[in-house]
Amino acid sequence: MNKLETRFTQVFGVEHPIMQGGMQWAATAELVAAVANAGGLGTLSALTHPNADALYKEIQRCREMTDKPFAVNLTLLPAARPIPYDEYRAAIIEAGITIVETAGNNPQQHIEAFKQHHIKVIHKCTAVRHALKAEKLGVDAISIDGFECAGHPGEDDIPSLILLPLAADQLQIPILASGGFADGRGLVAALALGADGINMGTRFLCTQESPIHQRIKETIVQNTERDTDLILRTLRNTTRVARNIVSQEVRQLEASKKIAFEEVAHLVSGQRGKLVYEEGDSDKGVWSIGMVQGLIHDIPTCEQLITNIVSEAVVNIKERLEKIIQ
Repeated sequence: MNKLETRFTQVFGVEHPIMQGGMQWAATAELVAAVANAGGLGTLSALTHPNADALYKEIQRCREMTDKPFAVNLTLLPAARPIPYDEYRAAIIEAGITIVETAGNNPQQHIEAFKQHHIKVIHKCTAVRHALKAEKLGVDAISIDGFECAGHPGEDDIPSLILLPLAADQLQIPILASGGFADGRGLVAALALGADGINMGTRFLCTQESPIHQRIKETIVQNTERDTDLILRTLRNTTRVARNIVSQEVRQLEASKKIAFEEVAHLVSGQRGKLVYEEGDSDKGVWSIGMVQGLIHDIPTCEQLITNIVSEAVVNIKERLEKIIQ
């Protein structure tokens, strides 16, 4: 198989320009190690674990499954109960992790600490202005989420087709395209738009090594690109989730009146989303999924998925695109 070498593969020491998103409740050692062993950058979710000690143990468990580089995601968001981010950060450093993905709020204090320990930082954001700020803070790469993405797409609603070249025109560091990517065609498009690789969450959620319930994987395969909802828009905390009974109830509440978060907190609880993945009932709570589910038609191993994406990308570049040139 031909390889695609980019600034991302060079800087982060991985074989293929493909990163797995640090999805809460799903980015566990089994999935992360499978991605790493297949040549991508696997990413553990720090906040999946109830405390820093549990995260440290999960890092060690992942190391037992792979000798390849992998990252840890540290998402910085407001929470009902304070999250001991300093403790999670200390566990990451103590465990000897060399790559961290930050996301959410301003990561400055964490970047400074990680840099003191020679840890490379990828910052995930949804706007070029935020990416430029992170670049000034010293991050090594940006993962930029288009409007198509699962979870939090921001409030600007800029799709990847516009967002990526805007970012490429203004940033000097490597860029990963996130939101809307599932196959080799998407990888080629991302590279053409100025990115150095792709960051996929939804696509890796639907793999054999993904720890979520088989029925949810089958639901993703069955769903189309239209089967997502944007909720919490009125609270300026827009979140893309799978369309189900709960998401529709939230949307109806938002449409009927001006709401406070407390009125829907019981509906959008992360613990209910965790139960979706554990029990396989897609209506148990809200759960993040991207529009790209419309492009997902199978449940491969991570190795099969990454191999197919890179092979398809190479074929598109060498055979389809080169034939266009006269």
